Amino acid sequence: MIENLDEIRSQLDRIDKDILARFLERMKLSEEIAEYKVERNMPVEDTSREYEIINEISELSGEFSAYTTALFRTVLELSKDYQENWIKAYNEDEKRKVVQMPGVYGLLGEHLGHSYSEQIHKELGLRGKVAYDYKLLEIDPEHLEEFLSRSDIQGLNVTIPYKTAILAFCQELSDDVLRVGAANTVVMKKGKLCAYNTDVAGFKYMVERKSVDVSGKKVIILGSGGASKAARVALEDLGAREIIIVSRDGAIDYDSVHIHSDADIIVNTTPVGMYPDNLISPISLKDFPKLSYVIDVVYNPLRTALLMEAEQLGIPAIGGLSMLVAQARESYNLFFDRNMINATVEDVTTMLHKQNQNIILTGMPGCGKTTIAKMIGEATGREVIDIDKVVEFEQKKTVAEIINKYGEETFRNLEHQAILDNCKLSGKVIALGGGAILDSENYPALHQNGKIFFIRRDIDLLPTDDRPLSKSPETLKEMQKIRLPLYQDAADVEIENNGAIEEAVAKIIKQI
Repeated sequence: MIENLDEIRSQLDRIDKDILARFLERMKLSEEIAEYKVERNMPVEDTSREYEIINEISELSGEFSAYTTALFRTVLELSKDYQENWIKAYNEDEKRKVVQMPGVYGLLGEHLGHSYSEQIHKELGLRGKVAYDYKLLEIDPEHLEEFLSRSDIQGLNVTIPYKTAILAFCQELSDDVLRVGAANTVVMKKGKLCAYNTDVAGFKYMVERKSVDVSGKKVIILGSGGASKAARVALEDLGAREIIIVSRDGAIDYDSVHIHSDADIIVNTTPVGMYPDNLISPISLKDFPKLSYVIDVVYNPLRTALLMEAEQLGIPAIGGLSMLVAQARESYNLFFDRNMINATVEDVTTMLHKQNQNIILTGMPGCGKTTIAKMIGEATGREVIDIDKVVEFEQKKTVAEIINKYGEETFRNLEHQAILDNCKLSGKVIALGGGAILDSENYPALHQNGKIFFIRRDIDLLPTDDRPLSKSPETLKEMQKIRLPLYQDAADVEIENNGAIEEAVAKIIKQI
């Protein structure tokens, strides 16, 4: 029996004051977090962090778990609300500091569906507090002269097939352009179109960022276009001993390149293997036993067939994403007479890699891939692609109907094509069927843009209903015996899903 209610209430009052003080302290820290996030263009909501907090609170609370988790969910919502309001006020203030730039800015080319340039220049503008409407400008060759006669052009990046053709329309050429014989940046200055080549600086940045030792090395450059010419100039500046240019119509072509099998470095500057023609390679690296590095300036996909072959052979390699961002930074500096630093290139490169990397989920039938994919999609705003559903939609039959009527081999062929078509895309959440990993030819398609997560669930928790290939516990055990090493070999990360599915989701989101 409670004998002194006033004394208990007095204790509660003291605790309430302590809670209030701690809550105010927490909200102040939320302001610091908001400032950190807005400076790095990060979202307010961090689902994986919220899952971690709630799960830990629940584990520590015993019989009061339901109440404490409800309390902390409210605290987290209040914290997010405060951060959003703080960021909104901050952005309104920052808008008054942004320089609004009129005129035409963009990437000039013929086919630009593969380009990340809009994303990059949006980020550069945010960091540099310059507002400019950067667009992808797909222009046919017969309309090039008409387009370049526009008086409102302010700054252009230039790509295939106009890096050389653009020179005829420019009144001033930079030293790098004269050396390279091609331009990838055009800026309007005092009524004149001025041509620059920022690919040289971008290539050097990519090489130096990875500490690739070029000095005294024999280098093969695949391709003879504008990117090849820029790479050659950069390699000369970096001290390459010998540079061999390979092209379809040159003195050294792809049939005779093997006579230079003693090359130390291979650089691909051709568009071979670029989206949407993924998984094609210009040469085989097996003919070059002395290679110490492979460089591919293609950036979409993140890993080209050439880079994946280098990976298989244990040869260090790098793709063109950092070069793309570095040359864009140089173009930005020319557009607006700025001097944006290398740290920005690193930040934007990391951001682009994360945004364009697919999240691939594999595992046994019934391990939770579909549900986890849906939850990740909801938390991150990514499109979710279920490969089984893709096949079912295209064939107007369920997986079970396809296998029962036509056999498993027919289904695997349909599945393989769906993987080829969908895994060349970027920034998706892709759930595989449980047996997709059986076909080794699926791996390059999965790996080119993907981070592969193996969802592991205890076999006694796997369902067998309406699953034509896993109808019983015995079948499941035999299936797991075959597939487990394949899942483990293919996966970049293994995620256990024996508890609350939110825990598995949180672990994956944390590693995206």
